[in-house]
Formats: sequence, structure tokens, C-alpha cells
Amino acid sequence: MAWVSGGQACVARVPDYRPVCPRLGRAVDVAWNGGDAWAAVPGAGLAVTLDRAARSVPAGAVAALSGALIYRQDGSALNYEGAAAGQVAGGPSAAMTGGDGADYVVLAGQLRRGGAVVEPAAQAYLYATARGAATAAVPTAVGASGDLYRIQGGQLLRTDAAGGVLARTPHGPGRVGAVGQDIVTVSASGEIRRYTQALTPLIP
Repeated sequence: MAWVSGGQACVARVPDYRPVCPRLGRAVDVAWNGGDAWAAVPGAGLAVTLDRAARSVPAGAVAALSGALIYRQDGSALNYEGAAAGQVAGGPSAAMTGGDGADYVVLAGQLRRGGAVVEPAAQAYLYATARGAATAAVPTAVGASGDLYRIQGGQLLRTDAAGGVLARTPHGPGRVGAVGQDIVTVSASGEIRRYTQALTPLIP
């Protein structure tokens, strides 16, 4: 998994989930492409890898990253080889390659897929779904079973699609993601926790 906290980009890989947080300058976003974790560092004008082989793409003022594209503040996009790859109507505040393989961006308060508005009033957190992407008011991820995992109200919740709570466990503020069959969270301080999909804690 990869994340940004306080401008610091980090990556932690299975099986040991040991965080690697290189000193790159202030990062604004991270994404996975071809097995590499990338960070957007607009102050340096680069998108750079976080571990493994060192790679960088001169990208200027980067706004957001998806699994396929590097989005710049002027609305232009590059692929991870540095080639021009289209345009959106301004610099997105978030981007993601959805479960359908298409790119989704949060732009001017809306979630968009290409030129189509998917959500007219996007919420704070963008996450991938099996059919695309969506936004939520709290950190959210979709597990392999299709259930939703949310960090809300001092708890990590497992809910069904209708919002019914199936399981819960205490958890402070942080982010949540699904990594294979594991549910993995990271706190603002960088503490990583692993859970089964039933929310039973796993020892790293």
C-alpha cells in the first residue's frame, strides 16, 4: 500500500508491510503503476518512484496521480513514460483508475469519468469499486467480498452495500485499503494494522 501523510509519501509492501518513506520533498498524491509505487512531488516538478528501481518523470506542477496517468495543474496529463496523454478541464484534486479500468478524477467538486459527471457533489475520499470509483465522507475501501470498510467515529467498520454494520473494531483516524484478502489501515503517525475481512486483527 502507498499513502501520503503530512506531505510525506510512503509505501509498504507485502508480506511484512515495512514502511519505506524516502525524502523526496512535499508529495501531494501517490498511485501504483506497473507494480511501482509513485509519488507526485510538484515542488520538484516530478513524479517519482518510492522504492525498487529509481525512476522519475519530469511532469511540472503535478496535481494528482492515477494508476495510468499523471495529471498536471493545467489539466494536461502524461503517462508514466512521460508522453502526452490527454487533457481534463483543470487540475484535479484527486484521481484514480477505477475497477472498470477507466480513470476517474475529482474536478471542481465533481467526480468525473472522461467528460461524464458521475457524482455532481463529490465527497472527501475517493475509492475504487468493482464497477469504477466513488467518493465517501470518510476513508473507505471495498474488500474482496464486496463489503465496504470505513474508518468512522473511532471505529473500523465493515458494512454491506446498504450501510448495515456487519463487524466493527476500535480504530483511530487513518486510511483503509484492501490488499488481497487483507484489510490494511495506516494511521496518521504511520502505524500499519492488518485485519482479516471479518476484522480480526492480524500480527504483521
